[in-house]
Amino acid sequence: TMALIGEGEAMWRGEKISAMEVPRAAGFEPVELQAKEGLALLNGTQLSAALAIEGLYRLDNLLRTSVVAGAMTVEGLAGSFAPFDERIHEVRGMHGQRRVAQAFRRLLTASDIHSGHADCDRVQDPYSVRCMPQVLGAVWDTLHHCAGVLEIECNAVSDNPLIFGDDVLSGGNFHAEPLGFLCDFMAIAATELGTMAERRIDLLERRINPNLNMFLAREPGLQSGLMIAHVTAAALASENKTLSHPASVDSIPTSAGQEDHVSMAPWAGQKLQNICDNLEHILAIELLAAARAIEAQAPLKATAEIEDIRSVLRNFAPALRGDRRHDIEITAVGKAISRGEFLAPLAAATELDSFTRH
Repeated sequence: TMALIGEGEAMWRGEKISAMEVPRAAGFEPVELQAKEGLALLNGTQLSAALAIEGLYRLDNLLRTSVVAGAMTVEGLAGSFAPFDERIHEVRGMHGQRRVAQAFRRLLTASDIHSGHADCDRVQDPYSVRCMPQVLGAVWDTLHHCAGVLEIECNAVSDNPLIFGDDVLSGGNFHAEPLGFLCDFMAIAATELGTMAERRIDLLERRINPNLNMFLAREPGLQSGLMIAHVTAAALASENKTLSHPASVDSIPTSAGQEDHVSMAPWAGQKLQNICDNLEHILAIELLAAARAIEAQAPLKATAEIEDIRSVLRNFAPALRGDRRHDIEITAVGKAISRGEFLAPLAAATELDSFTRH
């Protein structure tokens, strides 16, 4: 806002310059504000709404990527497809759960790996695999709620005072509590996605599937495989647990007690972005680990949909041949996740249609 009126300093093409120079560099004159316009720019919920919208866009993508990564892990673990059976989810009736389970069924069709362990004596998989429809479905329901509230807020008047004909009314539409709650809800949901993904990475690395080596190393004992990558995922998941403490439960009075309760929504929105950054890297590590687990079971193959995803992944990270640093490929895969590079098999999955598509 200050840059628009030529006040203060601003970043322009990587350089900090006087804000007075920015409008002219961009081809327009500084804005001259008229009556009440300055207050209108500062007084509403626009910043909080912008952060919440960005968080929704990112989590919309990250939820669907979690389905893809989770399905790859099922194949990497030679896990059961039974937990995704439609009958299980119909009798509970949770909308998001049913949608997520259907998306898993799209990805987990017939495969060599699945057929190859038909006589496996493992009765059921751990919760982080078996309960993905329930947990990811709860995230879907949370985002569905948040999208509805955001649609209302983006079309709302959040200024103060408000003018109705001859009446000037002072109220509280500027209070961003609904947006603070939304960002906190989404932060909790995103943290759960990362917490569950970290647990699946651990399962991939500690031989719940007897066909896999410890830490997915080619030569266990001599090589550490993806052990340190898992440590990274654990650190990021733990960081997110701290970041997801609700900002909206806090408040601090200012302005001589006049502004004695505030939403902390901007901070909730900023924390949400940090959590999404970390979640991208956690899911990148799960994709890398699951791909390695699938490749270790060759010549058996995963479902056609999962094999397509694995092929895309290898454009950003070559197959593991021995010990090497992983930070570059984790970053590359994380950026690919942010671009939606692994979502093609879900493109026709209307049950997980994007909240942001419309």
